[in-house]
Amino acid sequence: MKLRQLIGGLAAMMALAAPAAAQTGIDAPRVDSGDSAPASTALRPPLPAEIAELRAQDERVLNLGYRLVTGNAPYCADATHSAGLLLHDMRAYGDADELRRVFGLSGDIGVQALVPGGPADRAGVLVDDTVLAIGDMAVADIPMEDDKPWQRTEIIRAEAERLLAETGTLPLTVNRLQGPAAIVIEGTPACRSRFEIGEGGRAVADGHRVVIGPDFAAIDYADPLLAAVLAHEFAHNLLGHRAWFDANGGRKRKAVRLTEREADRLMPWLLINAGFDPRAAMRFFEEWGPRHGGWIFRARTHDGWDERVEFIEAELPLIERLQQGARTVDWSQHFVREELPGSKRAER
Repeated sequence: MKLRQLIGGLAAMMALAAPAAAQTGIDAPRVDSGDSAPASTALRPPLPAEIAELRAQDERVLNLGYRLVTGNAPYCADATHSAGLLLHDMRAYGDADELRRVFGLSGDIGVQALVPGGPADRAGVLVDDTVLAIGDMAVADIPMEDDKPWQRTEIIRAEAERLLAETGTLPLTVNRLQGPAAIVIEGTPACRSRFEIGEGGRAVADGHRVVIGPDFAAIDYADPLLAAVLAHEFAHNLLGHRAWFDANGGRKRKAVRLTEREADRLMPWLLINAGFDPRAAMRFFEEWGPRHGGWIFRARTHDGWDERVEFIEAELPLIERLQQGARTVDWSQHFVREELPGSKRAER
């Protein structure tokens, strides 16, 4: 039985920012009141092994995505701020009472994961804090429909993203041993994508999210190779591929092949700005390609894995020249887009 089935479908997590740990420049934590421990964690036993493993997966994807979105923020046309925080809602699952007990929560909304050293962590937020309010929005006041428990998660996510985009900050009220504590998270500039664990064995992008399934084989690869997978999907969002397909008659084979190639070629640019060796993009395909024929390696709509390595390798000389004396490389000015059929060039 799969991990997510073992813990009752706990996969649906809510990302307030996409994922590890770049320098944030955040000032000293601003915790206005309350004890430094969550209200319900005293003498709580360790998490069951399956749930602890899930938490580790969520934190890892959060962290890697955070590095990608913050490292590339200077070059994103539509930038926002990241809180480096992942929340989950107990009411979205089958047995909310039992899950609250397992996580030591005093309410439904809890902190599942933090970017170590990231904005929320620096502000004093703790894993398994119970969240009482997002800004002026009290969790208890958000309407719930029994047949749509996921809607509250979406409402909270949307409000958090609005606050981060408009103010660069995320005020939270959490429950601590001495009562409610107000915390203001100073976000760090980030591209507008979030990263999360989903279901199944695929990695996909939908224009604003990157979702990777827990059964995807590369989920256990070393961090640079998993970051390469996330960078490929992130590239689809940055390059506007979903919007291009919607505006140009859907996913025609030739266009899919070119957008996949374009996402492959952008991978090393995104990786180097996130602090990874850009050759990790090549190493991922070299590791994955000979043994797997699905996902991004499907025939006719995708180049062969060895061809993909060659396309990535061809980007490296320019990246290396631009990197001389620079911390990051500006793909927004120097990356050459593919000529997609039916248009002069996809919009940046």
